[in-house]
Amino acid sequence: MKLALSLSNMQESVSSNGLKENNGIQGQNNYDTIVIGSGAGGLACAISLSQRGQKVLVLEQHDVPGGWCHSFYLNGHRFTPGVHYVGLLGEGETTSDLYKGLGIANELVFFRMNPEGYEHIRIGDTRFDYPANFDELVARLSARFPKEKKNISDYLNMTQRVSRELYSIPYFKGFWQKLIMPYKTRYFGKYSLFSLSRVIGWFIKDPLLKKILNIQCGDHGVAPNRVPFLLHSALMYHYYKGGYYPMGGGGALIKSMTNEIKRNHGEIRTSSGVAKIILDGNKKKKAVGVILKDGQKIYAENIVSNADVGITYNKLVGRENLSSRLQRKLAKTKYSCTSLMLFLTVDMDLKKAGVDSGNIWQMPNRGANDFYEEIFAENIEEGHAFEGMFISCTTLKDPSSFDGKHHSIEAITFVDYKTFEQFENGEKERSPSYLKMKERLTKKMVNGVEKAIPGVRNHIVHQELGTPLTNKYYINTTRGNVYGTEKSLFHIGPFAYRAISEIENLYLCGASIISHGVAGASHSGVDTAARILGCSSDELKAPKEGQELRIYEAEDSSEYPDWLIKKMEVKKARAEAKAEKSSI
Repeated sequence: MKLALSLSNMQESVSSNGLKENNGIQGQNNYDTIVIGSGAGGLACAISLSQRGQKVLVLEQHDVPGGWCHSFYLNGHRFTPGVHYVGLLGEGETTSDLYKGLGIANELVFFRMNPEGYEHIRIGDTRFDYPANFDELVARLSARFPKEKKNISDYLNMTQRVSRELYSIPYFKGFWQKLIMPYKTRYFGKYSLFSLSRVIGWFIKDPLLKKILNIQCGDHGVAPNRVPFLLHSALMYHYYKGGYYPMGGGGALIKSMTNEIKRNHGEIRTSSGVAKIILDGNKKKKAVGVILKDGQKIYAENIVSNADVGITYNKLVGRENLSSRLQRKLAKTKYSCTSLMLFLTVDMDLKKAGVDSGNIWQMPNRGANDFYEEIFAENIEEGHAFEGMFISCTTLKDPSSFDGKHHSIEAITFVDYKTFEQFENGEKERSPSYLKMKERLTKKMVNGVEKAIPGVRNHIVHQELGTPLTNKYYINTTRGNVYGTEKSLFHIGPFAYRAISEIENLYLCGASIISHGVAGASHSGVDTAARILGCSSDELKAPKEGQELRIYEAEDSSEYPDWLIKKMEVKKARAEAKAEKSSI
């Protein structure tokens, strides 16, 4: 998802090739820009800079690039912890144009999730499916809640209106256009400082209808009474035409991005954690390089951090090097929730069980705000099953990954990090008490999935639970957060952290800067690159000639090209041969 924000031009000297003159420390390790972290934002930034001729180095502390978008394998079955769907991939839509502008579209294939229900809502005994069509969504909700028919239309049309006004803001240029901007964005201005709960309450009265319309708050990890209406409107707008999943999972998206960086002579180093950002100067500090955890020093004209703001400022820069104003802001900063992620391999016919390529949102029929308070306050080991879960089957979203027998399921629930604080010490992380707790939580997660897919527990071939400590270790986020800063009114828009830091030549990108999600983080990376290059982000995002996205239906293989059918046949044949060999 992308929240477009107005960009100001940088007042810097730019050379004729679009690069700032390199006045940094000279040496054999010199780069134009070092990017810390290889999430979608960091890689998008590196692509944009390298395409303009910059010598770019991307440093990743994990042994594979990608951050939340990376894929991994358990017993040969693929999982991606942070990519579950992407929106606006139609011709001329923002995410599609972004990938074409980055020059990676030709390497990507997406499957459109079930257009009749890309989101399956399960609130207690209530069932509702989000269709991949705005008018159909209005019609379905109106048929289900006839007394709210006009309110439904008014509310959903308002979400579209404020989202379009939001997207239009960067395009008001010149004196006269800016003069009329308050009128052209009047609904954006009217609702921008209110929570989702407040605004939806002005339009919608039925409690169950509110819960259905608020279910995607899980994509922010924030309760309706804390998430800004503006942010939630932009999220709904992002998915009004449905959701898409990349063939090959998030890892395929990352591979296309790293390939483009390498084509532009950029460099990516994994297992290269950054310990400190090197600063020069006393009163006016300037970022000039990094010190790796192995002690190596590397210098560059610019440093871009794709790490979250807590890691960037508190650890890499050091609070002692920050202004008192920024220190106060950091002290007040709240980070998004963390999560438990259950990765399951099952030998069950999920389609026969009623599962398809659509996501499943499962919640109890209680007040959404009350429920969010409960999940962050309760002892997470208590209870039989997690009541609120996000569940998806990646082998149905990406049919090319299905081996004919085994499906991959990813199930997520939000938790408070405080439960895991006692295990923060590396020696305690795998202590007997931690492992016992992890075992109990795994059973509780499986019980939650069982509610959505009855009988699934009897078909589990392999299971693995990722905890907040897993997030912290592999992704290196503050308290294992999943969305950067908390997506409340106090951490978005004018209150969000900026791409340009108070330290000269230090920039930031990622989920805490413009927006979260794979698309939002990618847009952030491009916008940060534009700041460095002294150009507009629109220039960098302009679709490149010859770039096209290939999109197929996850639920209908009738239009699949021969190469895709062959790929699926080979996948199944190999799985059958492996099974036959193991049975001998």
